[in-house]
Amino acid sequence: MPNALSHVMGGDHMTTSSGSTSPEILVVLPTLGDRLDFLAETLESVAAQRRTVPLSLVVVSPPTAEAARELALSYGATLIDDPRSGISAAINCGLRARTNERYYAWIGDDDLFLEDGLSLLKRMLDSTPEAVVAYGGCDYIDPDGRLLWRSAAGRLAQVLLPWGPDLIPNPSAMIRLDALEEIGGFDEDLRFAMDLDAFLSLRKLGPFLSTRTSVSAFRWHPDSLTVSDRSGSSKESEAVKRRHLPRALRPLSPLWDSPVRWASRRAAARITGRAQAASGG
Repeated sequence: MPNALSHVMGGDHMTTSSGSTSPEILVVLPTLGDRLDFLAETLESVAAQRRTVPLSLVVVSPPTAEAARELALSYGATLIDDPRSGISAAINCGLRARTNERYYAWIGDDDLFLEDGLSLLKRMLDSTPEAVVAYGGCDYIDPDGRLLWRSAAGRLAQVLLPWGPDLIPNPSAMIRLDALEEIGGFDEDLRFAMDLDAFLSLRKLGPFLSTRTSVSAFRWHPDSLTVSDRSGSSKESEAVKRRHLPRALRPLSPLWDSPVRWASRRAAARITGRAQAASGG
């Protein structure tokens, strides 16, 4: 494949550096390109997954993020121009770069895949063809990579999903692409709860598989969208869960929304406290 190949696919401008043969996993990484040190660590963690699974990496970024795009190309990424209409739209643009991949995985530009994490999730889905999602635990780390918290809800996360907190970490989930396309990808009107909305739709198509083993790391810092705007995140999540409830139960949702909101704030405060303590703040 020629270096820095440019072509048009699905209406999105794409630039490709190099690709894996017969990739089975489509990894989508949206970035604004303003956190190059973290992005380099993220890309390195994706590259490490190639030792055990064939994958293709799609990086969605603004054309002006030249340093980030050059860095992504050096890791064999396909580049797609960010439509600048929200995170869900950016991810959907990445999904349209699908060729023959069977599975989808998302990673933030400051998060990490842990060693053999994608391989474990892929084996789970390979072993159960009717399953649509496989997910594992997630390590919450501070900006320096120190462990703050470990989320490993296992099967309990599936029970809580329709009414409680979303305990399926987005970077720790792998989704069967045919199922994701069947539900129409991610709702582009959502900023925080697009993964929750997708999971609730996917539950109707097949079972979820889980492991308590951590497969990713989420970097907890004030710049993270879901960390810096807890109120907005909670309100959007509540609205998403409400619309997936049977119509007769929707008026009852405030009965559990308030305690779930309180528990989420308490958990966030605890992790933030650990981050501040670790940094000496």
